[in-house]
Amino acid sequence: MRLGFIGLGLMGKPMARHLIAAGHSLYVQNRSRPAVDDLVVAGAVAARTPREVARQAEVIFTCLPNTEQVERVYFGEEGLVPHLDPGRLLVDHSTVGLETSRRCADEARRRGGEFLDAPVSGGPAGASAATLTIMVGGSAEAFSRAEPLFRILGKNIRHCGPSGAGSAIKLVNQLLVAINMAGVAEALVFGARAGADIGTILAVVGTGFGGSRMLERTVPLVEKRNFAAGTAVNLILKDLGLINHLATDLGVRLDMARRAQEVFQAGADDGMGGDDLAGLVRRYERAAKIEVS
Repeated sequence: MRLGFIGLGLMGKPMARHLIAAGHSLYVQNRSRPAVDDLVVAGAVAARTPREVARQAEVIFTCLPNTEQVERVYFGEEGLVPHLDPGRLLVDHSTVGLETSRRCADEARRRGGEFLDAPVSGGPAGASAATLTIMVGGSAEAFSRAEPLFRILGKNIRHCGPSGAGSAIKLVNQLLVAINMAGVAEALVFGARAGADIGTILAVVGTGFGGSRMLERTVPLVEKRNFAAGTAVNLILKDLGLINHLATDLGVRLDMARRAQEVFQAGADDGMGGDDLAGLVRRYERAAKIEVS
């Protein structure tokens, strides 16, 4: 099948590689050239603009870092939607607000195409291992068409409902990620300052209601002082902005989300924005005058 992939970052590049490895013809486009060149060596065809991808590919995937880039790629003068042929399917793996996903769907249908919002979770490691969770919003027909391709990229594939449903569930996921990470960072420093070993905290607390995947993920990174970004503080901070904006529009009170946004913003202001989520521990360490290890 002739496919397209736009957005070759930490997530998009390994996802694109899996599609090439599965035997598909892949047209790729990215703002920076090195990622494109790497995939051309692997068998992809380089495109200069989203418009070129739209003209060549039957199914086009996008995986972009923010709403502004999604809108540029989809609706810009050289974007996908203005040059979309009938029958094409657009699939967006970006984390954006519901209004953006629904606009993409409406405009694609107006051109005779289809659109799926299909955000992912699992981080760069999941993208590399093809074990992503993919939560999909859109028509059942479009989902059935894309599902075999999703199976190349992930292990947990779920059709969540109509357009916007995938994005809604991804925002729920990100809300819980943020709250859990803030709580884990706070708890580890609190425990260490009180004299507890964080490995023992994981071994004991991890077996009860206080345990979580975030605790399991964070403790080894803190022990090794490994804060190289897997999932960056700035990424979750961006998502918290989407979450709190949507909550205001919906009239939903999110006390913990707003507090988490303050914590992540403070971490970014302290120079941790490009660090992995586990790096938030250092903000609490500084206040407690302790280094947890």
